[in-house]
Amino acid sequence: MDNIYREYFAAMPCFLTVQDRDFRIIEANRSFLKNFGDPEGRFCYQVYKHRPEKCEVCPVERTFRNGEPYYSEELVKTLDGREVWVIVNTTPIRDEAGKIVAVMEMSTDITEIKLLQKQLSESQERYRLLFEEVPCYISIQDKDLRIVDANRFHRDAFGTSYGSKCYEVYKHRTTECQPCIVRQTFKDGKSRTHEEVVTSRNNERINVLVCTAPIRDGNGEIEKVVEMSTDITQIRQLQDKLTSVGLLIGSISHGIKGLLNGLDGGIYLVNSGLMKNERERIDRGWEIALRNVDRIRSMVMDILYYAKDREPDWQSISTAALLDDVCGVMKEKAGKLGIDFVCHSDPGIGDFEGDPQAVRSLLVNLIENSMDACRIDTKKSKHKIAVKVSGDARCVQFDISDNGIGMDRETREKAFSLFFSSKGAGGTGLGLFISNKIAQAHGGNIVVESTEGEGSHFVVKMVRKRSDDHKKEVVSE
Repeated sequence: MDNIYREYFAAMPCFLTVQDRDFRIIEANRSFLKNFGDPEGRFCYQVYKHRPEKCEVCPVERTFRNGEPYYSEELVKTLDGREVWVIVNTTPIRDEAGKIVAVMEMSTDITEIKLLQKQLSESQERYRLLFEEVPCYISIQDKDLRIVDANRFHRDAFGTSYGSKCYEVYKHRTTECQPCIVRQTFKDGKSRTHEEVVTSRNNERINVLVCTAPIRDGNGEIEKVVEMSTDITQIRQLQDKLTSVGLLIGSISHGIKGLLNGLDGGIYLVNSGLMKNERERIDRGWEIALRNVDRIRSMVMDILYYAKDREPDWQSISTAALLDDVCGVMKEKAGKLGIDFVCHSDPGIGDFEGDPQAVRSLLVNLIENSMDACRIDTKKSKHKIAVKVSGDARCVQFDISDNGIGMDRETREKAFSLFFSSKGAGGTGLGLFISNKIAQAHGGNIVVESTEGEGSHFVVKMVRKRSDDHKKEVVSE
């Protein structure tokens, strides 16, 4: 019977040895002998590792110590110099009294597995590097639309957002986008393409072309969806410049026609008054003509500010006089809409440098925006707009607040974007864009605070004195 087990030992397709307490090899099977030669009473570390002392972590030693089997992975070297990775398993051999007299060590060749693991690891590293460095925003999303992985470009633009919903990260909104192409890809497994406008963590608006693709598990079930977004902001800006002229003409053509008709009416009254020598008719016609010329000029200025960066016509502006002029015109319009209009101007607020017509257009645009917000709001019985001005030695500040429909975060972030309007067909998307451009041209800015359903507060800051850079530009021209 012993001969049968000895034959089993010799024929095992792995490296089998029996070692004593000094780690001397006292038995070895055929596979071991073929690859490592006759040990002739040598120590295992001399045969396997070609080293003069025992290994620092030795599974055979540990088995001798407590009688438990142990496992490890080792790199050994054969007679012909080949390096072989092995899985080592140890088992105690006991005598009749139960004392451990030797340890059997079984080493299984896993070199090919290790090579495959290395190749797999290298492939994973290459694909991870590709994933990380692709110059677009890539995220992996689960069935709950939570971001579970993202590449470097995505993290730089939107921050570390693992576990967050995609629409929270991209759109800063609390509800799922409609339509959601990731959701659609989860449903039918088809790749989809869609254009979106997203907002970075620095509140920068980015136009992106979004593509989705399913990621399947071993059973072919869709486990996740990869979403790749390519930045096409510059392309859209160029397209906007090419197409906006047509959009602009379409949006203002009706207004220009009305203004020209009004101008014709004023000129008719002036001419007929001259012919009939009626001073009252002349004065009334001239007033109509001047008013329409002023409106046409204001409209043209808006177009110029949109179409071309232009240097303001710098003048010293009386802050109080400017606000009184604007409020005088807007208060009458607010009254017709049933909106309470409050305007506070401190006569001692002083002057600042700027383009009177441009700044006037800025304030009128903001106030008209507040009027539209109140007019659209049907949930409140009373609406109010408050305009005031304050300042210090460095700047003047215009505050325009209303209790209209307000804006959610997504709308606030897009409020000053070209052709963006939350009023549907009722807005051209030029007013706030031009207002912001005018403020920037004067070295100022506009900040909006708004809560959906409660109202909005616009804060316009304008420097009192233009910068030296502005003065140098004027001199050089």
